[in-house]
Amino acid sequence: MKTSLLRRCAVSASALALPVTLGLTAPAALAAQPAEPFGPACSSLPTSGEGSAEGMADDPVATAASNNPELSTLVSAVQKAGLVDTLNKAENITVFAPTNDAFAKVPKADLDKLLADKEQLTKVLTYHVVGEKVGKDKLADGTYKTLEGGELTTAGSGDSYKVNDSAAVVCGDVATQNATVHLIDTVLMPKM
Repeated sequence: MKTSLLRRCAVSASALALPVTLGLTAPAALAAQPAEPFGPACSSLPTSGEGSAEGMADDPVATAASNNPELSTLVSAVQKAGLVDTLNKAENITVFAPTNDAFAKVPKADLDKLLADKEQLTKVLTYHVVGEKVGKDKLADGTYKTLEGGELTTAGSGDSYKVNDSAAVVCGDVATQNATVHLIDTVLMPKM
């Protein structure tokens, strides 16, 4: 009789342990995998190293961008504005990152003037940052408040998305340690 009682207690204890164990392991098994980058310019990213899509995932956003040759002009602007620490310490943000080609579209005199005015530069750069993660699944029809205080809109479908009806997402859903990055082909300008 004692053996029977001990067996029932052991069976009851293991029955209780199973849901607890499942409860602890289930969230890890169900955790969402990072989205795969999409868009025509993703092929221009390095295929390995810190500047690759995989390499950028390990670093906070400003550091990750500094390793990507497509974003060197943006990185220089972020450094001039003193925003490196701000961006690296932010949590769960989205950066609509103008590529070097996007900055090349801005007339040189206008770009030089912007780079020389820290207040205006900060305003323009923070207009490219949204205080939440906006993945491909949220780009189809969205309106988002920027860190600058204005709003930007996204629209599109499939692998083709626009920001403010003017900037195309050329490589989207690039993950960094603290941000989702969408490389865009045009510098966005807030209302001044």
